[in-house]
Amino acid sequence: MKLAALFVLSLAPLGQAGSSDYFAPAHRVSGIGIARDDVSEELLAVRTDRMIQTQTFSIMREPLAVAGAHRITTTAKLQSLFRDAERQSGVPASVIEAIAYLESWGDPRAESPAGPKGIMQISGATARSMGLRVAIATRYRVSKDRVLVSAKGKKPRYKTIVHRTPYIVTLRDERLMPERAIPAAARYLAGMQQKFGGRDWAIFAYHCGQGCVNEMMELTRRSRGIPKDELTVPRMFFSNNPAWNRELYQAIQQQMQRDWSPTYYFRIRRAEELLALYRRDPAAFTALSQQYRSDFVNGVRAPHRLSVWLKRDDMVFRSDNDIRVDLGKRLVRALDRPDHFGYSLRIFPDAPANADYFAQASPSALGALTYIAYETRRLFDEMKTHEKFQPLPVTALVEPEDFARQKREGQSHASGQVFDIEYSGLPPAELEALRFVLNDLGWDGYLGFVEEGSDNLHIGCSPTSREFFASVFQEAVGKKVEETSSARN
Repeated sequence: MKLAALFVLSLAPLGQAGSSDYFAPAHRVSGIGIARDDVSEELLAVRTDRMIQTQTFSIMREPLAVAGAHRITTTAKLQSLFRDAERQSGVPASVIEAIAYLESWGDPRAESPAGPKGIMQISGATARSMGLRVAIATRYRVSKDRVLVSAKGKKPRYKTIVHRTPYIVTLRDERLMPERAIPAAARYLAGMQQKFGGRDWAIFAYHCGQGCVNEMMELTRRSRGIPKDELTVPRMFFSNNPAWNRELYQAIQQQMQRDWSPTYYFRIRRAEELLALYRRDPAAFTALSQQYRSDFVNGVRAPHRLSVWLKRDDMVFRSDNDIRVDLGKRLVRALDRPDHFGYSLRIFPDAPANADYFAQASPSALGALTYIAYETRRLFDEMKTHEKFQPLPVTALVEPEDFARQKREGQSHASGQVFDIEYSGLPPAELEALRFVLNDLGWDGYLGFVEEGSDNLHIGCSPTSREFFASVFQEAVGKKVEETSSARN
């Protein structure tokens, strides 16, 4: 992961973007935001690999990740079915078992509230197209009520009402039979691969449906900058932004909001790798799963990446005094030049005397903030709207633990590694650009973010990217010193 990160950074072009009055770092991540219009085949391979690796979180945070890997890789009957399905369909057994792993954790009786069932989580309609039999029958539950008809006279009269309540029973459901469902799913994938011309599109179709893939392929085919011989799911995913190929961008956003299906291919690829790891070294797999447990949420999956990256030992600023005595050590003061750096400080501490102290964070957090503002502004400028860019309002940096606990995600501010951006007043296009940049950096594993309340984003960079973002901050500090010196001369 680290080597991939360095490779991406080494490809970053130099030079200014936008007005010379704006801060433009020399250290950049290639292919982010507006720079997606120049994604080479080499860079696409790097971004695809990073996207695959970042899917580790979505898989390994699940409580059943270890048990599912054991079930998939060690159950003799399932392994025989996967191998037979490969021989019959030509689809690699590793792909088939990866789908079974993510869809059901290898449970033949798994049922989704949305309707799909079985180890391969097949819907009723898809089951019929696969040739699987799903036979149901209507039965009736009979009940009787004694109802008063008349109370006149010496003896009241009653009438018995018979109710027949229908209910459905399953006579046979081959989705729940692995010996039928696994080969049927493999044949389906082989058919989709032949129809769409690639295994990546076949995997995408398994989750999104054929109609969805037809639409996404056509939009990708019409998009700017995509070679006709490189019509792939990664090209689709990494060849759009709000400024260009907007139709493709909007279609991807719609699918992401529905069920995250545009990321399914990358998750399957990572599931293949993780199952291979379990086969080689179950202990290493289990140790990896422990890295994706949260120190703050027990017994359930980690709610977001920040809850995994930050540990209890990171929460070192427990009081106002801890922050006061740290200046120049772990914490540095934020650079407050909104027009130049693209963000503004709107921090309101518990006491006016703490205003300067609360305007601090780690160099990596401030570098991430500066970089996000830079990428957001240049994407927004490229969108060419009639709106005016507003510096991103930063409402929280470091905070003592007792003060931070008043907010849902507030405790992590006691680390100095996170910051909050309040977005309710941003122009719509700028907010769109901000969210796109956050997602783009997130897919590459550079940062994580979570909604806090109705109009606040809680953001932090990954431990492996802190050195990079700290270098961005040092560059910003150096340029500020140079500009101040030039102004004095």
